[in-house]
Amino acid sequence: MSPALSSFTRRHALRSMLAGSALFPGLLSQLLADSTASDPLAARPAHFPAKAKRVIFLFMNGGVSHVDSWDPKPLLFKNAGQSVAVDEFQGRKGDYRMFLTRPLWEFQPHGQCGTEVSALFPHTAKCVDDICVIRSMRSDHTNHYESTLGMHTGSFNFARPSIGSWVSYGLGSENKNLPSFVVLARATPYAGNQNWASDFLPGAHQGTLVMPGPEPIANVNRRVASNRLQELELQAMANRDRRHLLTRAGDPMLAARMKSFETAFGMQMEAPDIFDLSRESDATLDLYGLKRGSTDGFGWQCLVGRRMAERGVRFIELIDGGSSNNWDSHGDMQAHAPLAKNVDRPIAGLLMDLKQRGMLDDTLVVWTTEFGRTPFKEAPNQAGREHHHWVFSSWMAGGGVKGGTTYGASDDCGIRVGRDEVHVHDFHATILHLLGFDHEQLTYRHNGRDYRLTDVSGNVVKAILA
Repeated sequence: MSPALSSFTRRHALRSMLAGSALFPGLLSQLLADSTASDPLAARPAHFPAKAKRVIFLFMNGGVSHVDSWDPKPLLFKNAGQSVAVDEFQGRKGDYRMFLTRPLWEFQPHGQCGTEVSALFPHTAKCVDDICVIRSMRSDHTNHYESTLGMHTGSFNFARPSIGSWVSYGLGSENKNLPSFVVLARATPYAGNQNWASDFLPGAHQGTLVMPGPEPIANVNRRVASNRLQELELQAMANRDRRHLLTRAGDPMLAARMKSFETAFGMQMEAPDIFDLSRESDATLDLYGLKRGSTDGFGWQCLVGRRMAERGVRFIELIDGGSSNNWDSHGDMQAHAPLAKNVDRPIAGLLMDLKQRGMLDDTLVVWTTEFGRTPFKEAPNQAGREHHHWVFSSWMAGGGVKGGTTYGASDDCGIRVGRDEVHVHDFHATILHLLGFDHEQLTYRHNGRDYRLTDVSGNVVKAILA
C-alpha cells in the first residue's frame, strides 16, 4: 500500500466527504422525498417553446425609489412642497396630510427609444433599447420582510418555494456538475434564506448560496492532496455504504447521502473554474468595473453570474444589500447615490456582455426591488422617503422581452398605479411564460392541494413580449 493510502483513515474520509456534502444541503431531503427519482435535476422540457432558457434575477434589497430612478414625474418637480391627502401611511389606515417631494436626480431620454431614466443610473440608461421598464408594479405589503418574501415566493405571509426553485423544478439543470439555482449575495437580505428555499418542493431545487470573497462556497476546494486520492476516498466510502445498504433493505437516508457525495464531487470539479476570472480579458473586467484579482463587489457577482449562465445554471440571483446597508433610505435619499454607483456599471456591463456574446436573446435579465419609496414626506424638510408598495418600477431585458419600451404608468405624482397594473403575481406569471411555462399548470401537490408560484391569480403581461 502506498504511503498516501496508508495514511488514509476513516475519520479523514468522513471529514472529506462531509465537506463535499455541504455543497448540496438540499440534495438529501430531495432524495428522501422522492427516492424513485434517478435524477431530480435532469433537464426537462417546458410546456411550450420559449426564447428564454435561463434567468438572471437582479434584486435590489431595501426599496429603490421609483420616482428617483425609472419613473419620471414632472409634477413632483413642479409641485414639490404642496400638500396631498392619503388614506394610509406605512400600513396604517387614516387621514394623512403629506408633502410632495422633488426627486434628487434629473431625468433624460436615452437610446433610440427615448426611455427616460434618471442620472442615478447613467450606465444602465445606455442599455434602454434592450430594456422594458414596467412602471406600474404593485405589491401587497409595506414591510420589508413580507414584500421581499412576496417578490421571491409569491407569498407575503407564509414560507413558500422561491421562484428560482420553481424554475429548477420545471426545467432541471443543463449541467450535472452544477446546481440549477444559485444565489450570489454578499449579505443575507430581509426574509433570509427563505428567499431561495425550496420549502415543500424537492430539496434539490433550493438555491445554493455563493458569497463574494476568497472562498465563495465553503469547502468547494478538496482537502486532500489530489483528485486521485479523493476518488479513492469516495470509492472506499461508497463500498462501505453499499455493504451497509445491503443489510438495511434500501435505506433511503443512506442512498441519498451516497448521491449527495457524487454530486458534490462533480461541483468540486467545476465550480473553481467558474470563480477563476484570471482568463477574462482586461476589456471584459473593465466592462464590469472590476479590478483584476478582485473577489468582491457587485461587478464580481455580475461577471460570475454570466459565467454560470454560460455553464447551464437555470436561475441565477444577484442580491445587492443585506438586511442593513441597503436601499432603505429613510434618513436621506442621498444614500441612493453610492448604492447606485456600486451596481450601475456592473449591470450595464452584464447586459452588454450577454449581448455581444449572443446570450441576451435566450437569457432573461430581471431587475427589481421589493417596493418603491413614497413620492411624499411627513414634513417638507424631511430628507428621506418611506416604504411605498402601492406602485413602483421594475424592468426586464432579453429572453423574449420587447426592448426599448415602457409598460404601465403610475399616476401624475407616482403615488398609485395610473394604468395597466402589474401585481407581483403578474410579474411572476410573465417570467414563467418567457421560460415556456403556463403558470397555472406548473404546480406541485402538497398537503392535498396543488400549489403554484402565482397562488390563485396572475396574468401574463403579453404586451411586453417580443
